[in-house]
Amino acid sequence: MPDPRFFEDLGPVRLGELATLTGAVLVDPGQGERRVDRVAVLAQAGPETISFLADRRYAAQLAEARPGACFLPPGLEALAPEGCAVLTTANPQAAYALAAQRLHRPRPAGTQAIAADAALESGVVLAPGVVVGPAAQIGRGTRIGANTVIGPGVAIGRDCDIAPNVTIGFALIGDRVKILSGARIGEPGFGATAGPKGLIDIPQLGRVIIQDGVSIGANTTIDRGAFDDTAIGENTKIDNLVQIAHNVRVGRNCVMAAHTGISGSVAIGDGAQFGGRAGVADHVTIGAGARVGAAAGVMKDIPAGETWGGMPARPIRHWLKETAWLARMAHRRAGGEA
Repeated sequence: MPDPRFFEDLGPVRLGELATLTGAVLVDPGQGERRVDRVAVLAQAGPETISFLADRRYAAQLAEARPGACFLPPGLEALAPEGCAVLTTANPQAAYALAAQRLHRPRPAGTQAIAADAALESGVVLAPGVVVGPAAQIGRGTRIGANTVIGPGVAIGRDCDIAPNVTIGFALIGDRVKILSGARIGEPGFGATAGPKGLIDIPQLGRVIIQDGVSIGANTTIDRGAFDDTAIGENTKIDNLVQIAHNVRVGRNCVMAAHTGISGSVAIGDGAQFGGRAGVADHVTIGAGARVGAAAGVMKDIPAGETWGGMPARPIRHWLKETAWLARMAHRRAGGEA
């Protein structure tokens, strides 16, 4: 369910209207006047929500969730549980995205530099040009640099240090967090799908959760979640120019050097370390205490405590042996040709 601190609910909406909007077919036309309040993925669905299923592998989740309505591909109507209204469409995710746009929107930023209902504890320091949105909260002793923008509903803890020209939205931030200049926290993650008239953006309805003691480098970007939250664990240290995509979960005491890129829905265990320019593909799990070498390209899960390098990344000893063998072969060929 989208956090009401950050998103306005525009429902309820009739299923007949959603069918027209998305081009889906309501299997039981008699359900056209039935209403839903919000969208939700299967893990969060309930009787007032509309969800989607694009792959029969998740049929058990659909049966357990029992949403009020669901977008399904033609031929999978029988997977819907009793009481769930079915709307069939070739691209359920696109229909879900259009429904999300109809049912939810980000809260407006307001027109005042410091919103009247913003809550600032004692000792907060705001440099010139700072904008604080409606219902935002800033804890005691926190310092906000010049021209930084704090969005509606954002909560920032105590004794934080936010540098100039930072933007923070859709985020809940703990105590003693340091964010350097130019960082962008809570922007929408990258997600698009084919709609009836071309590509459409998938609304990003999650948040960013940053726990106590985290440091975030200059010009680093941390996207808010698409469905779930993006979360950064306690005391993690992130260098400059790092990209962390939507739905990523980073554990405690992790370290990421500059230019690291983490794709969507990656799970990273406590104490993991990433060298500069390391990249991780989506939906990969990095075990606790794992180490990823500089410029490595991680395409599959890394077990806890292991060190991997290379492209595609593999255990460091294998990569070093392969690199040494290639160097010897190249040297022999060069010598033979001479």
